[in-house]
Amino acid sequence: MKSVVLCRVSSKEQEETGYSLGAQEKFLNSYREKQGYQLTKLFSISESASGKKQRELFDQMISFVKKNEIKVIICEKVDRLTRNFKDMVMIDEWLEEDESRQVHLVKDSLIIHKNSRSQEKLNWGIRILFAKNYVDNLSEEVKKGQKEKISQGWLPTKPPYGYKTIGESGHKEHIIDDRIAPHIKRMFDLYSTGIYSIKRIVEVIYQEGLRSHKGNKLTKSRVGELLSDPFYIGKNVWNGSEYIGKQEHLISEETFAKVQQVLKGKTNPKYSKHDFLFKGLIKCQECHGTITWETQKGIIYGHCNHYRNCSQKTWSKEKDTEETVLKGLESLKLYSPKLTEWIRKALKESHQSEIEYHESTQTELKQKYDQVQNRLDRLFDEKIDGNIEDAFYKRSSLSIPRKKKPS
Repeated sequence: MKSVVLCRVSSKEQEETGYSLGAQEKFLNSYREKQGYQLTKLFSISESASGKKQRELFDQMISFVKKNEIKVIICEKVDRLTRNFKDMVMIDEWLEEDESRQVHLVKDSLIIHKNSRSQEKLNWGIRILFAKNYVDNLSEEVKKGQKEKISQGWLPTKPPYGYKTIGESGHKEHIIDDRIAPHIKRMFDLYSTGIYSIKRIVEVIYQEGLRSHKGNKLTKSRVGELLSDPFYIGKNVWNGSEYIGKQEHLISEETFAKVQQVLKGKTNPKYSKHDFLFKGLIKCQECHGTITWETQKGIIYGHCNHYRNCSQKTWSKEKDTEETVLKGLESLKLYSPKLTEWIRKALKESHQSEIEYHESTQTELKQKYDQVQNRLDRLFDEKIDGNIEDAFYKRSSLSIPRKKKPS
């Protein structure tokens, strides 16, 4: 008779007792062989997976046994098979459709089928009730712990890019990740200027080394979420409410406010193949919208984009605008050496963060280069010692990405 085996184990249980999915699979297969059932498919569910993923796997099992006319489901205990009434109803309906169908709950010494005695069905129902109570109680304790964590000033979940988690379970804190933080600062600084779109930001930070947890390019939506996250200025958002956090600020409140203004504004730049001199730099005096530049009969003109209600209809030549700007700059000429030196120092200090970012990026690239070079050296040594074949050496050396050594 055909059967399926369902294994389910929690990550916490694996840590505390070493009882893995593999051990449970071995136990259930031993029982199956003694009963003389044929294994058609094994289903494994780890409770470290999301509730949605667990649900999908359970539904897949039910669909599989119906489609392939499986008569027997073997599981360790009731609480391994299901912990909610919805799944119980699905199992009961499956059993009621064919009296030859069975559910074997090995450690509970319980076999449920259509013609089971009322006492066995009561035992089945009570065990599911206790299993559901366990889940409800666990959820209640988790929420209680999360509430306590947020009240202490710490986000009860994984922090965004730019931070990392340290500490033991129950005492975890979020600190700045020196490897990723410079990229996040760079992202905020660029977008706060108002001349970068999110799409362009995605490309820039990817080229400069920022990757997702899977090593891919960050999506536009993810970058948008990060730019809107007040976690970077010490505020934790949980269940729709905002709390004061204890984490160190990664972004200044001034920069964060500028970014929010750009995100909410309607003047995000529209990129074209033309690189106009004053593109994105001048705003309309009346409505404060960004001045649009375009070429008409070989002459570049600037005018209000009229994204907001505005009565301005004047078009200004780029050449005339340049002359006006130069005259204005001439009036800013400094004659005091003391004031000139003060401004020079201020500009140098404001540029310090940019210097630090590029230095950290260069260090990271150097480390990656050294890792690749070390792998190639070890591979070459193994080849010289005759430990690997020529074909394997060629395939392996070609698979290692070679990067130009950073200057």
